[in-house]
Amino acid sequence: MVSPGILLVDKPGGLTSHDVVARVRRAVGTRKVGHAGTLDPMATGLLVIGIEGATRLLTYIVGADKTYTATIRLGARTTTDDAEGDVVDTADAAAWAHVDGAAVRAGILELTGAISQVPSSVSAIKVAGRRAYDLVRSGESVELAARRVTVSRFEVTAERRGDGHLDLDVVVDCSSGTYIRALARDLGDALGVGGHLTALRRTRVGGFDVAGAVGVDGLAGAAVLTPAAAAAHVMPVLPLTAEEARDLRHGKRLAGQRERLVATEVAGIDPDGALVGVLEARGRDVKSAMNMPEVQA
Repeated sequence: MVSPGILLVDKPGGLTSHDVVARVRRAVGTRKVGHAGTLDPMATGLLVIGIEGATRLLTYIVGADKTYTATIRLGARTTTDDAEGDVVDTADAAAWAHVDGAAVRAGILELTGAISQVPSSVSAIKVAGRRAYDLVRSGESVELAARRVTVSRFEVTAERRGDGHLDLDVVVDCSSGTYIRALARDLGDALGVGGHLTALRRTRVGGFDVAGAVGVDGLAGAAVLTPAAAAAHVMPVLPLTAEEARDLRHGKRLAGQRERLVATEVAGIDPDGALVGVLEARGRDVKSAMNMPEVQA
């Protein structure tokens, strides 16, 4: 029997997120595997993988804020807003005349905080039931609606000037649904020289860090976080008595216990350290919004 849990994987470049899921399925011997947030094939870094019953937790992980490191190349626009696309425009000398450090800082400041962002047309967003990137690759024109996202940190850590381009190494902390390719595109457009990503790495998802992840060559026998430990990375924990755990598992409410909740969603943990489920308020009571299978080992 395969134990449910959360596996942190450091995805290499060149593999899709689906490729990594397929490898995990083979390594752990079950098809019930999913992930919390796609990474492009070009991107590297943290994939949060759910196994067996712990896939139920992915709903609560996918919306967590994230951290990325990236390299933005100013000086050229591409069809995909990253280095995998075709170059469609390059900046001439006149366009660079006003691009100095102050202009770059001002452009980044405009893309920091709560902003309206149009996702890249080659994103995984579905349009009429099909992925946007599939529509683009089949030659169709795609216009995606702007969405509100939050970029809490957009920091340049290094810069390198080359022949007709300026590379910026950046760190970005952002809300779920933020597209780093779109930040590169929009910064380049604001500066009048165009921009795209040449490297992207996800280093954090909520309370999970890539430092604790395993490479794809080390999946067999890799350490897996228990559902309880994983839930504690993304929400507060509420210790339960054995009786409370039993009642919640049977669909009952904890009457008049709403004051015990310190957040909208908390992880209910039984005396044995097992995750009972994700708990929420219902009126003055506490109920389980998501129950975990009782056998977790």
